[in-house]
Amino acid sequence: MNSAVASTRSRGWSIFLGILLFLAGVLSIAAPLFAGIAASIFFGWLILLAGIAHLVYAWSERGAGAVAWQILIGIVYVAAAVYMLFEPVAGVAALTLVLGFYIALEGIFELAVFSLVRRLKRSIWFLVDGVISLVLAALILGHWPSSSYWAVGTLVGISLLFSGIARISFPMRPAVAPVLP
Repeated sequence: MNSAVASTRSRGWSIFLGILLFLAGVLSIAAPLFAGIAASIFFGWLILLAGIAHLVYAWSERGAGAVAWQILIGIVYVAAAVYMLFEPVAGVAALTLVLGFYIALEGIFELAVFSLVRRLKRSIWFLVDGVISLVLAALILGHWPSSSYWAVGTLVGISLLFSGIARISFPMRPAVAPVLP
């Protein structure tokens, strides 16, 4: 297969993936609770796999303390996963709480970075990022648990939407060989 055909096929797949991601983003924003529940179930399965991995890894440890510690961690992971899988709405509430604290900490760190680089050009974006992050965290945490109905699904939707736009727009530019340093 020549490179022009491969490039055209690659562009086609990128645009197709971009359209799917864009549509998934729109649907997630339109139905944020459903998207949040789907995210909760997805993370529940990931946590379950991590818990099983800890339980399996425990038997490779040396010493009773290390084995017990790995088994305890594995049990906590499995219990959290089972809870998220059987109570996905409650799992969304837990994810929302964690997300709110994560965004608040990110905002604080961005403000700290701004204070260190404030004399540099375009450092204002660290301030903007920090302030917006803190406002979003305040909206999420100040209205928790009711924010669980929109926060996770909406933020996942926004991420999917922009990922789709990136994948649709990137192959639209003319094919040019990349300039490597």
